[in-house]
Amino acid sequence: MQKIQIHVPSLLNDKLYTTKTMTLSLGLFLIGMLGLSCLSTNIFKPQDQALAQQYVQTIKQRNLVIDLGNGLKTNAQLTYPAIGKGPFPGVLLIHGSGPADMNETESSSKLFWQISEYLSERGFAVLRYDKRGIGEGGTVINTSIWGNMTINDLIEDSKKALNVLMQQPEVDPKRISLVGHSEGTIIAPRVAIDNSTNVKNIVLMGVAAQNPLELEYYQDVLAPVKYAHQVVDENHTGLISVQQIAKDLTLLNSLYKFNSGSYIYNILSSLSGMYLTPSETEAVSGALAKDFDTNGFISIDKQFKPALMKAYENHTSNMTSLECNQIECARWFQSYANLIPPLSVIGNVSNSTGILMLNGENDSQTPVEQAFLFQQRLTDVKHPDHTLITYPDLGHLFYPSPQTSTLSGPSPQYVLADLYSWLESHSGLSHPYVGTIPTSTLGANSSSSSKGG
Repeated sequence: MQKIQIHVPSLLNDKLYTTKTMTLSLGLFLIGMLGLSCLSTNIFKPQDQALAQQYVQTIKQRNLVIDLGNGLKTNAQLTYPAIGKGPFPGVLLIHGSGPADMNETESSSKLFWQISEYLSERGFAVLRYDKRGIGEGGTVINTSIWGNMTINDLIEDSKKALNVLMQQPEVDPKRISLVGHSEGTIIAPRVAIDNSTNVKNIVLMGVAAQNPLELEYYQDVLAPVKYAHQVVDENHTGLISVQQIAKDLTLLNSLYKFNSGSYIYNILSSLSGMYLTPSETEAVSGALAKDFDTNGFISIDKQFKPALMKAYENHTSNMTSLECNQIECARWFQSYANLIPPLSVIGNVSNSTGILMLNGENDSQTPVEQAFLFQQRLTDVKHPDHTLITYPDLGHLFYPSPQTSTLSGPSPQYVLADLYSWLESHSGLSHPYVGTIPTSTLGANSSSSSKGG
């Protein structure tokens, strides 16, 4: 009988690669190989197992319709764990400004979809809903509703959504948290104050501490001036050339985004790429020289800033009709005029309500200084349980972005992990929250005043 020698690892030896010589008959060897071949489909193809695991259901969804009153309804969805003994802690997501759907879809970003999936996989029931007059993908489906919307409408809509969340059988109405993003950080504290016995926690992502009218001034005037000084004016002369402006879309957009009908506005509106062509750059330089009455340099503070202020004033003073642009409508814009600033409201949140603030340090829409103002106010009123975490390099959608613009994409896992860890500890699921260790969030900065230490 033919025999063959093979070497196999000794499983009884501490050193895995120590071998022992075994002598087998050819028949036994073939039988052994057949057995190993069968086992290999289960042992040696982890990629197949990973594929199979992707289809394991970890959460369940239920589509809902929220009655907003006066015959107006909007679509919503509740997500919750696929297994486990409920009722689960509940979370309501409150979106930012503009035509936001329940996922808060913004190009390649779906921040609210990410949050709902992440939290529901880990033990939370999460409700998100389309903003009034808005459908899937952020499409305006009712122009009349959208054009007549006010901030008070949005606050009342959030309260109705909260009531719907609390009525779901999978939700523990005694463990409710609100998560607001951008404009949602203006709404969430107000809803929490009016429902202090029900809302146990609020999370504010992309903090708006000042009135949006003030924030728009920052976005339209102060931020471009800061950018011109710190980035474009490399020699710190206080001057920038018309050629520098012509080659910089950030500066061009800040000057002409409200100047419809102008030559440069038309160029920017028809721009298909990220840069102007050489011929367009030359033409824009000539138009800039004419607008600023110079062939060379302009002063950032004496010419550039006043031009931005004029554009801002023209824009805000013309917000008198019910026409809307991609983000705002006149009635919504005007409804903020008499609104008490969020900074004056946040201190009234109950001491029994935990507060978490998350902000990207490169946020160009709600700059990180807004979160610092909230942090200072909460410290001043001695709120016992508030935490601030800031993220280097992240923008308004919690995606890596430059300081001058908001890029979109999936939010990093460490942001979702911070959100979950804090909510977990504040929803009676784990030990008290003690703040984020910076290395655990790739350099995030945190400060806290917490009951948990």
